[in-house]
This record gives sequence, C-alpha cells and structure tokens, in this order.
Amino acid sequence: MDKYKKLATNTLIFAIGTFSSKVLSFLLMPFVTRMLEQGSYGDADLIQQTANVLIPIVFLQINSACLRFALDKDGDKSEVFSVGLRTTFLGFAVFLLLWYPLSLVRIKDFCLGDYIGLIYAFVLVSGLRQLCQQFVRGCGHVKTFAIDGILATATTLAFNILFLGPFHWGVQGYILAIIASDACSVIFLFATCKLWRFVKFRGVRKSTAFSMLKYSVPMMPTIILWWIINVSDRYMVTGFIGSAENGLYTAASKIPNFVIMFSSIFIDAWQLSAVDEYDSEDRAKFFTNVFRVYSGGVFSVSAALILGCQLMTKILVAPSYYSSWQYVPVLIMATTISCHVNFLASVYMAEKKNMMAMVTALSGALTNIILNFVLIPVIGANGAAIATLAAFVMVFITRGVDTKRFVKINYKTPIVVAELLILAIQAAVMIVMKSGILMYAIEVVLVIVMLVLNNTPLNELFHLLTDKFLKKKK
Repeated sequence: MDKYKKLATNTLIFAIGTFSSKVLSFLLMPFVTRMLEQGSYGDADLIQQTANVLIPIVFLQINSACLRFALDKDGDKSEVFSVGLRTTFLGFAVFLLLWYPLSLVRIKDFCLGDYIGLIYAFVLVSGLRQLCQQFVRGCGHVKTFAIDGILATATTLAFNILFLGPFHWGVQGYILAIIASDACSVIFLFATCKLWRFVKFRGVRKSTAFSMLKYSVPMMPTIILWWIINVSDRYMVTGFIGSAENGLYTAASKIPNFVIMFSSIFIDAWQLSAVDEYDSEDRAKFFTNVFRVYSGGVFSVSAALILGCQLMTKILVAPSYYSSWQYVPVLIMATTISCHVNFLASVYMAEKKNMMAMVTALSGALTNIILNFVLIPVIGANGAAIATLAAFVMVFITRGVDTKRFVKINYKTPIVVAELLILAIQAAVMIVMKSGILMYAIEVVLVIVMLVLNNTPLNELFHLLTDKFLKKKK
C-alpha cells in the first residue's frame, strides 16, 4: 500500500475511536461543571493530573516500550507484553510503599490524603489500560484500538451520569467514573485480542527486558518535564490564587483540547508510518510533506477555535465558569505549538533515542517554571498560559534543530512564524476588545488569511482523506 494512503487509512480508523472519546470531554463539560463547584472541579482535575504524572514514574513508561518493540516485525511479542506486565505489577508494589508520605501532601486548600485511595486505584487501572492499548496498537490491531475508544466513550459517559447524577458522589464520583471506564477497556482488550496468549511466566530473555527498559526509563524524566509544562501551572495557580481560580483555568484548558483531538487522531497513525518508512531513501521528503499538511491543519483549526471560543465557552460550561474564556486564546496557541512538538517526537521514537527528547523537554520545563513564578502573581492565570506557550516554543525550536541530525525536515519557517503571528494577533484582539462587531470582523478576516495561507496543505489533506474514503466505499 502507498505510504500516504496507509497513513490516511490509519488516520481514518483512529479518528473513529478517538473522535468520540475526545468529543465526550466537551459534551460532559456542561453536566460536570453544573454538578461540581469551581473549587471541586479544580480538585478533581488535580487528582486526575496527579495520577497521570505518577503513571509513567510508577511503571517506568513501559507502555511506550511495548508500542515501539511490538512494531518490530522480527520481535517476540509475547516477551514484549510479558515484560510490560511484570514491570507494571512490580512498579505498583513499590508504589504502595509511598502511600503514607503521599497522603501528607497539601497545596493550600487541596490535600492528596483526602483522595489517596482513589489515586492508587486510578494509577493501577489506567496504567494497565495504557499498556494493553499500546501493545494492541503496536501489534497492528488498529480497528480494535478504535473500537476500544468508542467503548471508553460510552462507559465514561454512563458512569459520569450515574455517579454525579443519581448517586451525587461529587469529586469521588468523577474519578471513579474514569477508573470504572478504564477497567472495562482492560477487560475488553484482553478478551477481544486474547492477550493472555502473550503472557509468559518463564523464558523471557533478560536482553528483551533490558532493551525495553533502556528505551523506556529515559522517557520518565521527559514525561515529568512534560507534566511540568502542561500541568504544574494548575498547582501554581492553586497555590498563588486558589482552587476556584484553578477551576476556571481548568475549564478554559478543555477548549484547546479540540486542537489536541485533531492532532492526536493523526499522531496515533503517524507514529506507525514514521517507524515503517524511517529507513526509506526519501524519508526527508516524506516527513516534510506530512509535516506541512499536518501543520496547516493544526493552525487552521486553532484560528477557528479562537474565533469561536467565547461562544463555545458559553455552550460548554455552566454560567459561573463563563469568565474562563479569557484564558482560552493563549492556551490554544500553546496547544498548537505542543502539537508540532509531538510530531517531532516521532523522530526520536523511530531512532529509539530518547535522551535528547529529555534534554529538549528540560529547556521547556525550566522556561515554564521561571515564567510561572514571574507572571502568575502579576497577571494571574493568563500568566500561566503565557508561560506554557513560551515553554512549548522553546521545546519546538530545540527539537527542530536537534532532529536535523536524523532527518532533515523543511519546516518552511517563515510560514510557521506567520501562522503563529496570526494566532497571536487573534488572541490579543479578543482579550483586549472582549466583544463587539469590530472585534469579530477582525477575527473573521484573520481566520480567512490563515485558511488562504494554508490552502495548498489543506487541499492535500482533504483529497488524501476523501479519496481514500471514497475508494473504500466503492
């Protein structure tokens, strides 16, 4: 199959599973924000984000190794999955020793000890789900991976409605809904892909375990650094301003997830193609062509989101959260650059070299922490958004320079800079003017300019996907 068509096919398959789960987070926002007060919503988000950063540390980011080594055509998949399971359970056993010290952690009016049992359950179940997901994807079961996304959407929706509605379990119900949904996914993946066939109790070579851990362990600092860039600002907003303001900031961060939704659908498919085509002679041209189409799509979606962010905020959140729109434009810019950073991560993945991924992430984390301390006390939560944007720009620049050692991608830098400038003008106009016909007229003109600038890559993306879809229908 042609490499572009294969990429389009996998993108469409992942879109089926990913789109529904991403859309769910937006559909649930009106319900969740009405069921939880600003402070409670902020606490629920901190619990979820705390668990998410603990997962790669506790399990040594072994799920990424399962994906990468399962992609190797000559690898022993039973050994790969068995190493993943052993690392997961051993890591959790060690993690149990930290129960008491973690329960003492307190940030202003938020205490981990109030939710420590939920956090442990979240870490274990979600860690198992990620392991199974990545192994299934690495084995080529992309349709099963997509169906699992649909299942997760349905179960998360059902459990949230049940636990927050009739049961009135509040923050605990919100987290339990995620845990229960992840458990259903683990059972589904084990049953449909018969994963027990890949479990070996003996005969796993130490060389396999060593190679996988050599790949995954250096990713742990990188994941922590990403957490610093993506999530630490919520802790710092809570510390400087309080849980209520963090609740608004958290609500604002949901709308930029539309950009991530577009990006993640593609990136899931792109990682498979990047590894498959990495040894080809024309890989630089392939990476360049795909980057330009991907970048044009991401920037265009972002411009449209900034234009509609006030309306979307009004629709998606309770009235008491409406003021959160003021943080959305800058967060959309930050998310846009993060999507470009994730594209470059595929180069490190294909090379199985993660050390520079960590170093480049470190540059962003340091930028983020310094600017958070400087800006949040002065301009509030928008200071955290600006710090996050600056951090991602730093990582993109350092990765763009470093990855040229492996594959020379032509980024067409002047175009990327022009696109980012358009988003910056959009954000400034909306934050300063706040409302009015003139503001929306300027926003519409800027969106049109963005679409014209990306006319060629958007046409290529449209034809690639529609041609594949129509051929499939025939």
